[in-house]
Amino acid sequence: MLLFYAMENSRKLAAIDMFCGVGGLTHGLKLSGIPVFAGFDIDEACKYSYEENNQAKFISKDIRNISAKEILDFFPDGHEKIMVGCAPCQTFSTHTHKISNREKDQKWGLITEYLKKIIEVQPSIVSMENVPGITKYPIFNDFVTSLEKEGFSVSYKIVFCPDYGIAQSRSRLVLLASRYGEIKLISPTHTKENYLTVKNVIGHLSPIESGEFDNTDTLHFSASLSKLNKKRMKASKPGGSWMDWPKALRADCHKKETGSTYKSVYARMRWDALAPTITTQFYNFGTGRFGHPEQNRALSIREGALIQTFPQTYKFLPPNTLINKGLVCRMIGNAVPVRLGEVIGLSILKHLSEYQV
Repeated sequence: MLLFYAMENSRKLAAIDMFCGVGGLTHGLKLSGIPVFAGFDIDEACKYSYEENNQAKFISKDIRNISAKEILDFFPDGHEKIMVGCAPCQTFSTHTHKISNREKDQKWGLITEYLKKIIEVQPSIVSMENVPGITKYPIFNDFVTSLEKEGFSVSYKIVFCPDYGIAQSRSRLVLLASRYGEIKLISPTHTKENYLTVKNVIGHLSPIESGEFDNTDTLHFSASLSKLNKKRMKASKPGGSWMDWPKALRADCHKKETGSTYKSVYARMRWDALAPTITTQFYNFGTGRFGHPEQNRALSIREGALIQTFPQTYKFLPPNTLINKGLVCRMIGNAVPVRLGEVIGLSILKHLSEYQV
């Protein structure tokens, strides 16, 4: 598929990734065959990993302070300009549905800032990835209608990630826009019959204990558990919940009537099923269904990265650096899954092969 699209499309392409983070979307585009020349993000901690794995320049700067010229300077002359980005999405997430003044969040307007840069830079192709909940807000409709007024054909879709070979129960909105004509995502590559499972993705890794490193991979490391949580972990069943525990092990919040609905915390995954959505707290047994299917520990950093479809060779920290698990897991959890980035790239290449100009 990739070879076909590359052969059919003889254009010179160049992409810039806004809100690039540690490089999940960038790396996916590169795997698809689209060169990415630079990424912009306010999080300086992502610089090493982004540049080391993607051979692209990382610019640590708030999008509100970036000029169009700064972006344009990274596009080589004679190249088709592609802009991609995933504005911070927590503001639009269902997990923040109780927030009444979300419009006052500084991150609220970042999608509008992204739109401003698109209008100023004038790329031919645009992509935007975010949480499905963003479609409920006028700011998203404004984004779409503004692109259309600029001459873009726009499509967007709520993607269930397992449909494209990502072994986590994660849904994301993917928007594509083109000045040439209709553009849409490629057809799903997987069905329920052949979804990748937890075992497919992390089953090959060596067993480790909580708080232990793998001697051959320092990122295959699991956070330590308290004595109480070790007992809880041992009492947990794959696919089950804290309701499987003896009552003596249950937390006070579980004993309340309202606690009965929170069954997806303190839980183990199943080998033969999808992983949950990987969050920035995936290393913490108590924040989701992040218990290993059979080992008495939470997910390791490497396991979370693999479920996010980062290659096992992807580097997150400079050599001989003390691992800050909270920092690395934040970078991994905030990333666009690499495979989803690759699907976006393949969709762009397919579109361009259909509109030769």
